[in-house]
Amino acid sequence: MSKRTANAVEEFCSLSEYYTQKQHSHCQNMLAFLKETILFWYNILKDKLSSLLEESLKVVGWPLIATATKTPPPPSDPSLNMDAIFLQLLLLQLPDPLSVEVQKKTMTFLSQEFTFKPLLLPIQHLVDPLRKRFKFHFYGNKQTNNWEKPEWYFGQVLSWIRDHSSFLDDRIQTLLEIAGFYAVDAKVEFMRGLVVLVMEKMASDLPAVMEDEHLFCHLVDEAIFFDHELHQIYDYPAGLNSSMDILTVPKVFERWIEIEKKFAIEKMDALLSSSTAWESQYKNIADIDTLKVPECGESFITLMSTITDRYKYLPSPDHRLKFLSMQLELLEDFRIRLVQVMKEVTHDSLGDTFCAIINAVHYIIEVLREWCNTTFFVELQYHSATRPVEPSPESSTPDRKMPAVRGDGVFVADRSVFDDGIDLFEKLKVEMEKNILKHAFLDVQARSQPYRKMKWRDLDDPSADLSLSTPACDMLMVLRDHLMTMNRKLSKPLFVKLWRKLAEKMSKFMLEEVVLQNRFSEGGAKQLEFDMTRNLFPLFGEYTTKPQNYFRQINEACVLLCLRVGSALLLRDVLMSDDSVPEKEQALQDLGVYKLAPQVALNVLNSRTNLSVT
Repeated sequence: MSKRTANAVEEFCSLSEYYTQKQHSHCQNMLAFLKETILFWYNILKDKLSSLLEESLKVVGWPLIATATKTPPPPSDPSLNMDAIFLQLLLLQLPDPLSVEVQKKTMTFLSQEFTFKPLLLPIQHLVDPLRKRFKFHFYGNKQTNNWEKPEWYFGQVLSWIRDHSSFLDDRIQTLLEIAGFYAVDAKVEFMRGLVVLVMEKMASDLPAVMEDEHLFCHLVDEAIFFDHELHQIYDYPAGLNSSMDILTVPKVFERWIEIEKKFAIEKMDALLSSSTAWESQYKNIADIDTLKVPECGESFITLMSTITDRYKYLPSPDHRLKFLSMQLELLEDFRIRLVQVMKEVTHDSLGDTFCAIINAVHYIIEVLREWCNTTFFVELQYHSATRPVEPSPESSTPDRKMPAVRGDGVFVADRSVFDDGIDLFEKLKVEMEKNILKHAFLDVQARSQPYRKMKWRDLDDPSADLSLSTPACDMLMVLRDHLMTMNRKLSKPLFVKLWRKLAEKMSKFMLEEVVLQNRFSEGGAKQLEFDMTRNLFPLFGEYTTKPQNYFRQINEACVLLCLRVGSALLLRDVLMSDDSVPEKEQALQDLGVYKLAPQVALNVLNSRTNLSVT
């Protein structure tokens, strides 16, 4: 580069600075002359330096297409010294008012829709050769211009970024810092230029591509992947123009939401109608199948996760909230479908399908609770709660599908975007738990009549070893079978919860329907204690080391029934006295009775036949 050119750039910079200083001058003729002169010399110098830079870039082998390409040493001809020309182009900057004016004159259809910060002149020249290649391959009648293969141009841009990263970081970044552009990242500027190519291509193709659902979905998938690679692999800063900007243009975004929902509903139809919908994928691997989630439940969560992954990087919270609203609709749709299937099989509450449904419901609740605590959904809850509540076009009331919107616009930290959905699934789970418990308990209760009607007062004190009462066999066998079925078909957390509730119901039932409805001799009391502690409680011993802890009522009743006569009489006197309730409770606790109320304990003692006062 000649010294005269360098001097001309220096004089241009001085003239531009003078123009900036005189912006508030009333000498309009002078300002007009300065403006005309600056633009005149700007175009001359830009063309001259651009031509020199293009020649020097060819010498260094730009663009660098292979990652193994090494930057050659600077050429011997000073006029082709890329570094010097690059630095001069960096200095060739129009004053801000003129820069804006020039930019308006060169606006494209894309820049009318979005705000683009102009690239530095030398960076623009680095992008230009690639722009020409991009236009050549991905426009017109070329085979590479294929709507079915958007990954070709997305992948090409990513390859260019990869191939040129080292050169940009090592050489161009150094030149920017020499020129004082410390806040400018060479690679980011280069990527901004390439991203514009992608955005222009997407905007050009979308009017036609949106007519075909599958082509459009494929383009969306590839655009999301491109955006993810750009940010995660190449550290493209958030907030800059990206392919997501094109996908969130109102007309495009509405089409995206529409197709996303349609495909999701079709997917739900398919997974619920599958012949293996209610089977666990891991049913033959006991170690990892503790939740026993049916295929349809797991597939639905996968579907929801996939949708989240597709929209989580959208720049605008409002766009993310619209996707979330769609997810909440899908969640409710799936719940309604589960309810419909559940009602068809309610008569068989321990059948395979019924148990699979409650396992799916439990799994969905647990996953939603985990999601509630993730940063992504907490942020969405905040944006949802603090944004203005706008009525929908169809009515004057706010859109009730949007999650956790408070009338006062206040963020409630203990609420989440999935709370309403969790509540509805929780109600369904509770209803199904009640059905299972009712089914199992009523079956046991139906077999209990012979045991309840035993002549307990007529049983003698056994001299031989005790054995299980014959009338209890059928009842306990049915109970055992139901426990085994529940353990086999229900997820572990559900089974643990239900067997504990069943144990409590059995304990209460034995107290109220056996102990308090009969009279017991000493032999009858010992027989009952043996039936309970050596036969009923051990049925639950497979699932806990201390099953007696879940039969507190009947266990304590047996303690009172088998208490020595003298101690029992003294205790009865205390319970019948005018002592305060705490004193009576203390007397019971001294004997290990904590669960039974004093009046109930007295009734148990009164059921003994050997406590007549002499």
